[in-house]
Amino acid sequence: VFHLKYTYMTIFLADDDADDRKLFFEAAKEVDGTITCIPASNGEEALLYLRDQANPIPDYIFLDLRMPGLSGEECLLEIKKEPRLASTPVIVYTTSKDVQESVRLKQLGAAHFMSKPVFPDDVYYMVSFVLGEKWT
Repeated sequence: VFHLKYTYMTIFLADDDADDRKLFFEAAKEVDGTITCIPASNGEEALLYLRDQANPIPDYIFLDLRMPGLSGEECLLEIKKEPRLASTPVIVYTTSKDVQESVRLKQLGAAHFMSKPVFPDDVYYMVSFVLGEKWT
């Protein structure tokens, strides 16, 4: 297990599954204890937070693709319309392994498309991978 340092990094996660959010945030804290994790339980809540000028822009936005109400895809489209958020890397993660879907989401502005990890160690490696990449 390797540890990287991402001082004062903020990760925003929109996922309707509370257990998945908890697992994700525990893994992020294991990668680096200084990472700030901000949760949203659905797409509407995510957009309310992200559009609020008083809130800092996160370094990364993770979106669960399959959320009730506003889906991850719809949320992605709205995020990319916001000038202050447009350059923030958005990583879509889902239980889907549909290659066409991943291509389409990247065309819509997602920085990356990942299958949702099942095991805690896999979540750790997913977060480590994302934070270790240079996204443009």
